[in-house]
Amino acid sequence: MKIAIVGAGITGLTAAYDLAQCGHQVRVIESDAVAGGLAAGFRDPRWEWPLERFYHHIFQTDAAIIKLTEEIGFSHQLFFRSAVTAQWWEGRPHALDGVLPVLRFPGIPFPDRVRFGAAIAYLKYVTNNWRSLERTTAAQWTQRWMGNPAYTTLIRPLLEGKFGPHADQVNMAWLWSRFKARSFKLGYYEGGFQGFVDALQRAVEARGVQVDLKTPASAARQREDGRWELITPGKPAEVYDRLLMTGSPQLLSQLVPQLPASYLGQLKQLRSMGAVVLTLALRKKLLDKVYWLMPPKSDFPFLALVEHTNFIDASHYGGDHLVYCGDYLDPDHEFFRLSEDELLQRFLPYLKRINPAFEPSWVRTHWLHREAYAQPIAPINQSHNIPPFATPLNGLYWASMSQVYPWDRGTNFAVDLGRRVAAEMG
Repeated sequence: MKIAIVGAGITGLTAAYDLAQCGHQVRVIESDAVAGGLAAGFRDPRWEWPLERFYHHIFQTDAAIIKLTEEIGFSHQLFFRSAVTAQWWEGRPHALDGVLPVLRFPGIPFPDRVRFGAAIAYLKYVTNNWRSLERTTAAQWTQRWMGNPAYTTLIRPLLEGKFGPHADQVNMAWLWSRFKARSFKLGYYEGGFQGFVDALQRAVEARGVQVDLKTPASAARQREDGRWELITPGKPAEVYDRLLMTGSPQLLSQLVPQLPASYLGQLKQLRSMGAVVLTLALRKKLLDKVYWLMPPKSDFPFLALVEHTNFIDASHYGGDHLVYCGDYLDPDHEFFRLSEDELLQRFLPYLKRINPAFEPSWVRTHWLHREAYAQPIAPINQSHNIPPFATPLNGLYWASMSQVYPWDRGTNFAVDLGRRVAAEMG
């Protein structure tokens, strides 16, 4: 069969890799100048390695992406190491990256620390019944089983930071997946995730797949014979037996408006948040050892402060100390409208709160990246809302991060998604 895939993110490239292996003629088109989607990188002239636009790492439990890394001969570039993650509490970071740090955390009474640890152990090592957990909210479940001190100090800031005004709607299966998939050691690629994506693209092209970058899709139409016309600006429409769309529900609705009204209505029910990330190249370290800091959204204008070079040595980035200030926000939030310099001025005073020695002169340069579709929202019984890969129109398939549920979005589940949709397309 002749198959087209819209989107050269990790899901699209993985699906292309498997479909080509099955003998299909595959073409991938991508509007961006590089493949990778949310995992794509950018590069400063003084850097040896590119850096992800949106902070990335994988876990030791991420079997799908580790397996694909091995298949494409890139496993020698993957490594795992420990990194310090911390909660901001009473004016300083407190590590929460293991059993002992949790037991030592002074923000909640010791009996509640034990209760919190027991609940995490149950979620991570005992239960796999996420369908039961999705019937209640994360707020309700954690208040009941972890206790109010742990909920108020640890869980509530996480939910509010991640989902803002939607925090009380998120179901417990989503939080279960967060704890289930985590490992204390984190994984990264030599050359960054763009290095992995480039290796995957080479492997895909070696199987005969045509990858066309800077080629946006403008529409897709089903012909009377059931085949699909894919239209790209300035080029004649090409005809395919099957078409796979990757990306947001909004993009699918825009490109294929002839989908049944009931299905388009179902897509509209899949709500999500966007991502805003300001990346700073600093001349000095901001944090001593902490890689990932979670400050409370009630006091800070961002969800996460990630000092990438406390995980990956600054020598790969020309000595720059790289810090992400990131947040998930509704696409109508003002941070999607502010300029890069305006956002920087909002954030600078909070960097001084984190490190009183910080001065704006530490900032050598900075970059702003925004994406409207970055974090699906999972309300109660979300599994009932997830559409299958096959759309109501014969030969048209859709695979997006909304469908990795109950898991949280990430590169591992992007690989899994690509493999599952490819198997279904056959």
